[in-house]
Amino acid sequence: MDRRRALKILAGGAAATTAGLACAGGVAASPSEEVKPLPEAVGMLYDATLCIGCKTCMVACNEANELPPDTGASGGLYQAPANLNAKTKNVIKLYRKGEEQSFVKAQCMHCVDPACTTACMMHALKKDERGIVYWEGDRCVGCRYCQVACPYGVPQFEWASLNPRIVKCELCRHRLAKGGIPACVEVCPRKAVIYGKRAELLAEAHRRIKERPDIYVQKVYGEHDGGGTQVLYISHVDFDKLGLPALGDRPVPETVRKVQDTIYYGFAAPVALYGILALVVRRNRRLGEKATHAATAGDEANGDEAEGKEKRP
Repeated sequence: MDRRRALKILAGGAAATTAGLACAGGVAASPSEEVKPLPEAVGMLYDATLCIGCKTCMVACNEANELPPDTGASGGLYQAPANLNAKTKNVIKLYRKGEEQSFVKAQCMHCVDPACTTACMMHALKKDERGIVYWEGDRCVGCRYCQVACPYGVPQFEWASLNPRIVKCELCRHRLAKGGIPACVEVCPRKAVIYGKRAELLAEAHRRIKERPDIYVQKVYGEHDGGGTQVLYISHVDFDKLGLPALGDRPVPETVRKVQDTIYYGFAAPVALYGILALVVRRNRRLGEKATHAATAGDEANGDEAEGKEKRP
């Protein structure tokens, strides 16, 4: 289904769904179930202690995804984006405070329970069988709710394009389909980022932390954060200093689904709310009509009285 067809049926979809549920006595499935990593979930493990900030991964990412280099900050001399943008799916940043410093790699986290897919009303953002979050252009209507919902600020909109896309890391799905690996992983000279199944990456992360407890922060970021991610981090610097948000263990979309469960569950509540609203509108309209009639009648009465006075000798 393309976006044009989706827009045509959007207006009638809710009503049809509600009518179908009412006639069949059915109830929509509750979206509050806990989402767990898929059995074949893949991802990346980034080790901040190994990254030297060479940014080779950034160049390889642009080439693999046919994105032009972002040279705006350098006056066209070299690729130096400060953050993720419509030309950049992967960026290396630097944290420095006094003698403490670290590089950090930013890209889509491929959340176990992504906020972007929950926010997308047209399901233009999806997860495949390996848990990779990807974008389908034919479904996207450009609402950019995904940008607002993502706690990591990942999805980027092509403002300068006549046919804009949502730009984000998709773990080089086109390379994976041919038996390859993500371009950033392939070119990293220090193996600061590695690719594999999430379960295996998680085990490797814990192994490194256990072997060098004097170096690493005693946590794997993404193991539970925000319900879990498929891009994992280990570091010698606190994760909040690297710009990774403290989300707790619960998924970000959980709040959205709670609202859906209460107000929008099965579309029953919206129908009731619209019904109440319709009654209020009708009442106000009737009150308005009565007030108009009363005012008109009053004007006529005053006119008759004035006319009567004029006719008196």
